[in-house]
Amino acid sequence: MLKKQVVIIGAGVTGTCIARELSRRQLDVLVVERASDVCEGTSKANSGIAHSGYDAKPGTLKARFNIEGSRLMPELAKELGFPYRNNGSLVLCFDESDMDALNDLLERGRTNGVEGLKILSGDEVRAMEPNVSDEVAAALYAPTGGVVDPFLLTVAMAENAAVNGVEFSFDTEVTGIKRSDKGYLLDCEQHASIRNGLDKDGAIQIYADIVINAAGVYADRFHNMVSDDKIHITPRKGEYCLLDKKVGGYVSATLFQLPTAKGKGVLVTPTVHGNLMVGPTATDVEDHDKTDTTAEGLNTVIVTGARSVKALPSKGNIITSFAGLRAHEDGGDFIIEEVSDAPGFIDAAGIESPGLTAAPAIGRYVAGIVDGICHPGMKDDFTATRKAIPCIALADTEERQRLIAEDPLYAKVICRCELVTEGEIVEAIHRPVGAVTLDGVKRRVRAGMGRCQAGFCTPKQVNILARELGVDIAQITKKGGDSGLLTGYPKDTDGIAPKGGVSHE
Repeated sequence: MLKKQVVIIGAGVTGTCIARELSRRQLDVLVVERASDVCEGTSKANSGIAHSGYDAKPGTLKARFNIEGSRLMPELAKELGFPYRNNGSLVLCFDESDMDALNDLLERGRTNGVEGLKILSGDEVRAMEPNVSDEVAAALYAPTGGVVDPFLLTVAMAENAAVNGVEFSFDTEVTGIKRSDKGYLLDCEQHASIRNGLDKDGAIQIYADIVINAAGVYADRFHNMVSDDKIHITPRKGEYCLLDKKVGGYVSATLFQLPTAKGKGVLVTPTVHGNLMVGPTATDVEDHDKTDTTAEGLNTVIVTGARSVKALPSKGNIITSFAGLRAHEDGGDFIIEEVSDAPGFIDAAGIESPGLTAAPAIGRYVAGIVDGICHPGMKDDFTATRKAIPCIALADTEERQRLIAEDPLYAKVICRCELVTEGEIVEAIHRPVGAVTLDGVKRRVRAGMGRCQAGFCTPKQVNILARELGVDIAQITKKGGDSGLLTGYPKDTDGIAPKGGVSHE
């Protein structure tokens, strides 16, 4: 049996932000994640918006942690080396009859503490954003809004936590939790994988003094294993379209429409990497893993998004579509607390929008709850900063020459669409909590994120992964589990798999 002081269930943005804050303390912390990598659930499929905080109902945890997280984001981006841009946001009003709702949003934002909010006329909006629809009558402008890379935010938190002593156990699914003495006994299934060994699955038990439930759409399942006061989470599916970088500058601010009961509605936004994104829908589903896209949903995204701008440049420019699930708890707010009838069990549940923005503040708050339970000391040698993986696409000539002189692999382009080199991919694999799948590489260095969506670079990436991880190429997957890429080998190999060290030339 494995024994830990603190076990965090879930390695999404909430779980990794909590892990990073706990890594400041003299604690033995383990993060368990059923997927093969960080950022495999809700955190991988969202809008990437750093919300300013005008939407949440005053007095809620959503309002509190949105504001705190928004204020933390710029400095954290510098400290941990993830992309963030303060581009501002506009909430569009299309009819004078909706002005009361827009003014209510203004007052709500001011009550929450959002700085710089103001109402703009339709002409003022179009002067700021020339491609905004002629139908726009007014808009709420929030200058503190921003865009962030949700993948690299999560990866950065995980890497920094790992450098400071937090352990991660991937491909490890919690199947049961029982109270045991003063702590908790977690029954887990550890699946065969590159991280755990490729031979067989196995059951393990983990004893924890404190359990932190950051399991996204599954958080109600774990809460209900230990508490008589049940909660219920509905997976709310959102579908998106991502457009090519050549139209990424169509708008500069993030454009929202007036929110509805199901969320902030369909937005049109530049991404931090220069694409244009439209979405999401909001459809409640029963299946906690239902992340398929539908023709109906994607059509809704385009039709609704087209209302915000003149001639939305979607035709011929959509390079991919995707869907994610938000964890909507019946009460409508975040649940962040020690469970009253389960001492030492802490919920970070119902984390839907603005959960990405709020996550760093949630991490600090949960760490404070842990402090109140076990009173750990603080580390004297905590490392607060992280250097990002070098990016050839963004480097100037001098930086490129320096990187190539240090390692010639930085001169070898693997992904042409995003100008990603072999040096970047190799570093992504060997970082703390490094990549072991194609999606893991993609999220860390953007290989395969471009217009061809990995159509040309996949074989090269597979060989690099196999070589660096010392496994057969047949063991490399898209996202772990049963997402294998190869089903057999050419006849001229006589059924013998090429070895992991084979050249990708």
